[in-house]
Amino acid sequence: MASAYIIHLLILICIYLILSLSLNLSVGYSGVLNLGHIAFYGLGAYTSALMALAGVPFLLCLLAGGLVAMFSGFLLALPTDKIKGDYLALVTVGFSFIIYSLMLNLDEVTRGPLGLPGIPRPSIFGFGFEDNFSFLILIAVITLAVYFIIQRIADSPFGKLLEAVRDDELAAKILGKDTFKAKAFSLAISAFFAGIAGALYASYITFIDPSSFSLMQIIPIISIVIIGGLASLPGTVLATIILTLIPEALRFVGFPSSILGPMRQIIYALILLLILIYRPRGFLGKVELE
Repeated sequence: MASAYIIHLLILICIYLILSLSLNLSVGYSGVLNLGHIAFYGLGAYTSALMALAGVPFLLCLLAGGLVAMFSGFLLALPTDKIKGDYLALVTVGFSFIIYSLMLNLDEVTRGPLGLPGIPRPSIFGFGFEDNFSFLILIAVITLAVYFIIQRIADSPFGKLLEAVRDDELAAKILGKDTFKAKAFSLAISAFFAGIAGALYASYITFIDPSSFSLMQIIPIISIVIIGGLASLPGTVLATIILTLIPEALRFVGFPSSILGPMRQIIYALILLLILIYRPRGFLGKVELE
């Protein structure tokens, strides 16, 4: 029983890690304050789930979930050249509300608040990942691949351009760099991996509904990015593990199940507040949140 619980936690850590690493690419490296990242997560989950229920192979479902999220990331990137800072954050929040409303009200497609049950578990070349241990191996491999890809992007000339845009966009423009294209690509790549995380979540839980992708769900993810440190992938890994495991301790304290959720939000907010006051760069961050 304990081992099954540990496997479940490790799978959740992997899902949150993919989601947080992808968000750090747009927020930490390119400086785009994207509060609509949870919408990409939901788009990937619903796209993958609908295709899986229609009998499409898992790998195609996974890829489609990422591509649909990537396309929406390109659309969201369109106003980034004209809108910046807090106003851009509000635009991304509005985008998240739009996607959530579509999930909730397109009953013919999403079944609205009833959600999508019976999502098939992954099967690749005839091998089914029905038990949680085999699913853990699959998602661990995907998580390592995502970390490696994002690390390579961050260390590439494109990653250095993103950091230049984040630090001084005007100077980058003066040097002839296409800052809009850089931010658009970073947001699209970030959205792609968020869609992958959503597809994996849907295939693991085997049931999704709009409540899993509400705006409130961005709080732990943005907390992980800030606490781990902007533009720090190792910091994101550390913060993901800590913020996933600390709230789980509440299960053994004896709190009623009705207050476990609110207590988690309080813990996230408290840790985030302390980090911003005493360690503005997070655990391993390279830049401070402005």
